[in-house]
Amino acid sequence: MEAYQKQLLGHAMWVLFIALFSGFMLAISLIGGLELVPGVFINLPMFGTTEGWVRTHAGGISNCLLMVAMAFALPHCGLEIDKAKLFAKGIIFAGWSNTIFYWTGNASGSRALSFSDNALGQSNSLGILGYTLAVVAALITLYIAAQMGRGFLKKSA
Repeated sequence: MEAYQKQLLGHAMWVLFIALFSGFMLAISLIGGLELVPGVFINLPMFGTTEGWVRTHAGGISNCLLMVAMAFALPHCGLEIDKAKLFAKGIIFAGWSNTIFYWTGNASGSRALSFSDNALGQSNSLGILGYTLAVVAALITLYIAAQMGRGFLKKSA
């Protein structure tokens, strides 16, 4: 069980790294570039919107916290080791899928919220990729959360 927890935590830290990196993208988006040293400013073009970078930054940190919470909850919900292994892999998949979703959503007019164009804008291949991964990850995470919740309630009875 400890090996699966360590896998989850290791992937969570990389998801966090990417989320924190997107904070630089947010800053560049806000001010239009990067100040290397006082008075030396480089204009950098940035894709996406400032609001999109806020979502990417905060959403990535939230995904890391989900992965950490699941890592610590996993051994306490009464799962068989094979199911715990599968659930750990599912949460790792969800963490990375959601990370990709936020980045691709910021590169798509549709915000990766549908396969096709929507009220927010036009879709593109990145939007389709992000939406697909997000939907699959959401379904997997819902299933895992329900099964773990059931295990906790059964175990406490």
